[in-house]
Amino acid sequence: MKEMRNEIEYKGNKYLIVFNINVMEAIQQEYGTIENWGNLTEGKNGEADIKAIIFGLTEMINEGIDIRNEENGTDIPPFTKKQSGRLLTEIGLEKATQTINDTVVESTKSEEKNA
Repeated sequence: MKEMRNEIEYKGNKYLIVFNINVMEAIQQEYGTIENWGNLTEGKNGEADIKAIIFGLTEMINEGIDIRNEENGTDIPPFTKKQSGRLLTEIGLEKATQTINDTVVESTKSEEKNA
């Protein structure tokens, strides 16, 4: 597994989204496994689970905020789930979900290559 970074733009600001071990741990804590969460976000059993998408996006954005705060000595507050929901509404569920999925897939691809 390799940490993967991507960006989402919202209200003129670019937010780093990160999928790494910290995000994986939070997802496993909430959904049991990454696979369970992925099935929910992809809508494999019907429509996509918005709560799961918002949860994952919030964790990824907040990890990005933490990293940038550490790197730049800033103190940007973490995103709330409501802010993530507003971001999803503005940029579109499909675009946001695609960005999330691309980031997760690229992270796990790098693991497969190293195996």
